[in-house]
Amino acid sequence: MAEIKSTMDMVMERAARMAAEAGEGDYLGEEQAKEGMRLGAAYMRGEPGLRESLAALPPKELAPVRKGAVQALLRNIFLAREVEKQALAEKAMHGLVEVGQGDGELLQILAEMKKILDGYRQHGEQLKEQLEAQFSQQLALMEQNLAKQTGRAMKLQPAQHPKFQEEWARIQGQLNEQYGQALKQLKDLVEQHLLV
Repeated sequence: MAEIKSTMDMVMERAARMAAEAGEGDYLGEEQAKEGMRLGAAYMRGEPGLRESLAALPPKELAPVRKGAVQALLRNIFLAREVEKQALAEKAMHGLVEVGQGDGELLQILAEMKKILDGYRQHGEQLKEQLEAQFSQQLALMEQNLAKQTGRAMKLQPAQHPKFQEEWARIQGQLNEQYGQALKQLKDLVEQHLLV
């Protein structure tokens, strides 16, 4: 009976060892992915050497570190109305080019991504200008009525009108949905391309 128990103990110890090794592998992979995220964040802060850091890794560590770097860079690509914020997205795209080492197919995907980002900003500006023009006509009548009532000339801005804010929020929601879906599809393509 003692022999059966010791065999059972050995089986249990072996199972525990295998589980620990599997868990340790997951832990190492997570730590390597975090290291990749740190590399991506460092690149975004302006620190050079992303490509070199990845090239210096042993082949066994490259995949999880690369995955972390790609994820960190993709997080910095988002729809932005301001040119300054769009510059962050463009910097992240340059980082992806470094990770992909100038791959031609990746460059095509990123060119499409840049078109989406530019189109979003330009389309938003055009729609806002059109909405402002539409409300300016209505506000001109309101300005005249207020001048008659108060005896003072007033200048009203379209953006101050509650209906303008409501309509602009609706338009922005539609833009975000439309361009956001296209951007997400391209980000997924980048991830598939770089993490195969």
